[in-house]
Amino acid sequence: MVEKCTKLAGEEGVPGYTRLISGLMFPSDDGDRSWLKERLILMDSPSYSYVYKMESSNVGLDGSMNTLRLVDYGEGSTLVEWEFQIDPMEGADEETVVDYLGFVYRSCINRIERAIEQATNKE
Repeated sequence: MVEKCTKLAGEEGVPGYTRLISGLMFPSDDGDRSWLKERLILMDSPSYSYVYKMESSNVGLDGSMNTLRLVDYGEGSTLVEWEFQIDPMEGADEETVVDYLGFVYRSCINRIERAIEQATNKE
């Protein structure tokens, strides 16, 4: 689980924004917290998409690229398109990596849904 997200550099939503995510995303035998340093590469508000690069980590995701796009799916629905390119370190379990990244994006999607609901309720 992500426990903390710390701003390291830049302005949120602007390419170059760097953050450190830490928590128990990847449980380890020694009980150490997992951490990922991510940098925003692209934020394209008109197309509802962004790209993050995982610059460093203690879980073997260094250099991976993650893209998230929201696509109008019609009838008040939105399709969330998630793509990632990864070359995990030797010994990293693919299922654990996919589960973690799925959790991260489900969390983001839940935040988006709540924001939409709040905006809709204000109208």
